[in-house]
Amino acid sequence: MLATSTARTLARRRVKSFIMIALTYVAALIATLPLLLILWHLAAQGASSVNWNFFTKMPAPAGEAGGGMANAIVGTGMLVLIASAIGLPIGVGAGLFLAEQRGAKLATAIRFLSDVLNGLPSIVMGIFAWQLLVRPFKHFSALAGGIALGAMMIPLVTRTTEEMIRLVPVSMREAALALGYTKWRTSLSVVLRTALPGIVTGALVAVARIAGETAPLIFTALGNQFWSVSPTQPIAALPMQIYTYALAPYDDWHAQAWAGALVLIGLVLIISLIARYVTRSRFGLGGD
Repeated sequence: MLATSTARTLARRRVKSFIMIALTYVAALIATLPLLLILWHLAAQGASSVNWNFFTKMPAPAGEAGGGMANAIVGTGMLVLIASAIGLPIGVGAGLFLAEQRGAKLATAIRFLSDVLNGLPSIVMGIFAWQLLVRPFKHFSALAGGIALGAMMIPLVTRTTEEMIRLVPVSMREAALALGYTKWRTSLSVVLRTALPGIVTGALVAVARIAGETAPLIFTALGNQFWSVSPTQPIAALPMQIYTYALAPYDDWHAQAWAGALVLIGLVLIISLIARYVTRSRFGLGGD
């Protein structure tokens, strides 16, 4: 009798375990399904327009077929570089301060303001950047667009850096201090280095977010139909070019808009894969 009851209990446990495992697989599939559908739709609509001319040619005049988005691709790269040069050092430094001084009143205030800034609509950031960086100088520029995007990166990088540093074991700090390291050297050489893979991941998320932003660039970089790599002049960018082409009444421009969206997703994916490979190789995170 006891053996029968035990067998029934084990059977019920196996059934419950199977159901819960199946539910987790379904949840994982549902979580990734939107991304897969987006990638499939972009590939179906825009893959035919992704060719050599798309990467090397300038936009064709309105109503004419052909052309490409070479200026917008280069412009997006410039804007991301400017934004990263501004947002990453400030964000990592602020995150390190919040993690090391977590109980201080200043750290609490910065953490709260960072969360508020992280939830700020991008169009509000664009208007603020226009008021601060465009209106006083009376012209749009790539530098203004990069600064606006960099400001959007700061809160996300800050909070990610703080959380990653908090995961570093306290014993590593104590061991470094016991060996004679100063507190600032411990933070930079031991703590920050240990948390670097997670920080890089957060930085990539921030880059992915700003790479597709359109509203701040409308108020700052404006866009440019011609080739321009000057940081003090208006510059083209993929999000703005996609927006312009999507609203146009030309079928060829619509196809190029889909192609631009596909390339934008592809660039973010490539950067993510390269950075992940580099960090895994550098810190020995790869599995056997």
